[in-house]
Formats: sequence, C-alpha cells, structure tokens
Amino acid sequence: MISVKEALDIIRQHTVSFGTELIPLSDSVNRILKEDWLADRDFPPYHRVTMDGVAFQFTTFEKGQRDFSIQGIAAAGMPQQTLQNDTHCLEVMTGSILPENVDTVVRYEDLNIENGVATITVDTIKNGQNIHRKGEDLKADDLVVPINTRISPAEIGVGASIGKVMVRVAKLPKIIVVSTGDELVKIDETPLSHQIRRSNVYRLVTTLKEYNIQADSAHLNDEKHEIRDKITRYLKDYDVIILSGGVSKGKFDFIPEVLAELGVQKLFHKVKQRPGKPFWFGQYEQKCTIFALPGNPVSSFMCMQRYFKYWLHLCQTGQPPTIEKAVLGQDV
Repeated sequence: MISVKEALDIIRQHTVSFGTELIPLSDSVNRILKEDWLADRDFPPYHRVTMDGVAFQFTTFEKGQRDFSIQGIAAAGMPQQTLQNDTHCLEVMTGSILPENVDTVVRYEDLNIENGVATITVDTIKNGQNIHRKGEDLKADDLVVPINTRISPAEIGVGASIGKVMVRVAKLPKIIVVSTGDELVKIDETPLSHQIRRSNVYRLVTTLKEYNIQADSAHLNDEKHEIRDKITRYLKDYDVIILSGGVSKGKFDFIPEVLAELGVQKLFHKVKQRPGKPFWFGQYEQKCTIFALPGNPVSSFMCMQRYFKYWLHLCQTGQPPTIEKAVLGQDV
C-alpha cells in the first residue's frame, strides 16, 4: 500500500499526450489551448470615445469659451470625422473614433444644447478626458491568452475580438466508463431488495462532460470470462478505461486478476486513504490507461476528482492543476 503522495507521483510519471487539433472557436469552451494568442492589432485600434457628448479642442475651453456650435456628429461605426473650425465641436457617441482636430470629450450630462449650440455647464474639465487611447490596453503582437489556458466564455470573447475563427487545442482521449457487479441495475428499473441502481457510471460520465469528453459506458457482470472478453476489446478501442467496482478482495472482484492476465502493467493497487483505499492504476503498452475505482460511490467520486482529473490536466498541459484547500469552520 502506498501513500497519496506516492500515488500522485506515479500518476505524474505516466501521462500521455493525445496530440492537438484545430476546432471552431465556438466549440472550444473548457478545452485546453495549445497555442499563444497574440493581439492582431492595437487595442483599442483607435482613440475611442467613452462617453456620449461633444468633442472639441481643450485650448478653447482654457481660453474661456463655453459655447460651441455643433458642426456635425460622429457615430460608432462611421469613418473618422474632422473638426473644421477650431471654435466649434462635434457630437460624438460612445465607441466612435475620436475626430481629428479635437482632444477632449464632455458628456451630455455636463452640457445644455439649444439651437445647435452646446454650452458647457461645469467649471472644470480635464484635457483628454473621456477618451480611451489607441493601444492603451494592448499593442499589436502582445500576448493575450497564453498556451495551456483552459478556455472559458471570457477567452471565447477575447478570441473573437482577435479573429480566432479556428483554435488549436489539446485532443481529448477516447474513454469508456464501465460499472461492474451483479447487484447493479439500470436507473429506469425498480431494484429488488438486494439490488441498487447504477449511479456511479452516470456521475463519472457527467464528470467527463466538464471537459467536453463524450464517454461511452458499459456494464460488466461478475463473470470472469465476460470481464476478460470485454476488457480485451476495450484495451484496443479506447485510450482510457475507467472501471467502477470489482477491485477489492472479494471472491467476485475479478478486475485486478483479469488485468494482470491481459498484460496490463499494474502501477499501484491500494492507497493509504479513506475513502478509496482499493484504487488501482495501470497502463497497457502505453496505449491505454486504466483507472479502476472502488465501487463505493463516495470512494469512486473522490478518486475521480483527486486522481483522474489530476492525470488528465497533466496530460493536456504538462503542469499539475492548482489544488485549492480550505479548513472547515465547524464539524460536518
């Protein structure tokens, strides 16, 4: 029996790369990015107006002018306008390009507009106010999102802003989740007094969906020949097999014995932990990785969270995940 630290060390030494693939940006949420994203231009790409109001030259305000004839309007999406008369102003909308020959924006709330004349009603303004300067956030070719980032909706928005139609991500392994045991029945069946429903496999498959992995599922009865025949096929067809149950010392716990007979390398069996002591981990010819979890629901849940997720993150990023810890404030 090994410690949790030893188990994690062994898992870290037996990661697998599944390669990369290009997929549409819209399909990439929760995938691991395998390229750096760089800004394709300055952000913002122009001096951008941040308030609806009027734009003019600050020096005219400094000289005491408060009334400005409105020359025209600059809306978001319009080509850049130019102020022709230094003593006039242009109405500007949020998001528009700052017109040429102006340097300051006063919002509508600080103006009165009558008969085409904007009158400033505040005593103090700042030169250059209400303008988001070109390149203030990012310069062209600046790093926006680094490789090995898990893509969230926030990164989707960033990718769209820099024109990432297709993105390179880590490929996902092909996985099957297999429950074992004669006591298990389908969830749409009414169990007899000696039976329970197959809850583990549904929870494990759902856990994988967090990573966009659409896993297959199957069930094995406590018959050694059936277990052997089906696992033989699974070893050839899948990158990962996650088994639930059949790994302890019971007379019908055939999983460790069958895996040994099929040439699967046992990397460890049993960890000094509670729950989840019977956990088994191994690999078959570096082609298939096997996580044989205990059948107890709490044990299988804990092992999946602590060990499988750790292994998958290492496989896709080369780095261990950040493990957050907390201390209970009261008994549970």
